[in-house]
Amino acid sequence: MDMNSSYTATRSFHVMTKPIGPLCNLDCTYCFYLDKEKLFPADENYRMSDEVLEAYIRKYIQSQHTPELSFAWQGGEPTLMGLDFYRKVTALQRRYAGGRRVHNSFQTNGTKLDEDWCAFFARENFLVGLSLDGPAPIHDRYRVNKGGAGSFEQVFQSLELLKKHRVEFNTLTCVTRQSPDEAVEIYNFLKSCGVTFMQFIPIVERVGDLTSDTVTPWSVTSEGYGQFLCRIFDEWVQGDVGRIFVNLFDVALGAWCGQ
Repeated sequence: MDMNSSYTATRSFHVMTKPIGPLCNLDCTYCFYLDKEKLFPADENYRMSDEVLEAYIRKYIQSQHTPELSFAWQGGEPTLMGLDFYRKVTALQRRYAGGRRVHNSFQTNGTKLDEDWCAFFARENFLVGLSLDGPAPIHDRYRVNKGGAGSFEQVFQSLELLKKHRVEFNTLTCVTRQSPDEAVEIYNFLKSCGVTFMQFIPIVERVGDLTSDTVTPWSVTSEGYGQFLCRIFDEWVQGDVGRIFVNLFDVALGAWCGQ
């Protein structure tokens, strides 16, 4: 890539940035992305360099034709880049934004957050997506570290820190084969934690290549995913409309209203 060339897109667009590539400190059973490491040489350095970071931010901002700019930071696990990397991010954004407002979203497994991270998120107005599958027995079923131990306690502490620093956040909850029977428990647990923005993501993974019709034992069926959503909807609609925001319900309501 020519770091000095200029580029202007004819339309605005959105890019998901993975500055650490597929690297992650967890080993979640249902994670498809860890296998991406096999696509690279054994000695690959996955970290985005300072040179590439500056070129990316400059060109991305240059390419956008909107009064506000949005960046999305994901992984792997993006906290593995370290906090100083994101301090460089916001400094570069201010340098090149030309006075336009910049929004940053940040998806994390929540195991590396501390006071410094959360203070930074609050100061820079990051929107944080926190992966949390439910109470400890449910979360720790699949969201484990490299040693096979559950990650719930670390994630829950991070949730409390995000609330303490008044960081805007939502939760991303993976829906697996067992989830339909646990739907109300999961929803009420998230509510009890003070979560007001929720996303529910179906886990469906093939076994073998793309021609296979066999899925993993933890994959949710289409009927199961529907049951999961219906059971949560029945809880939500009774008293949480306008107070708790579920991504899929909001999108469906917007479509029904013609928005």
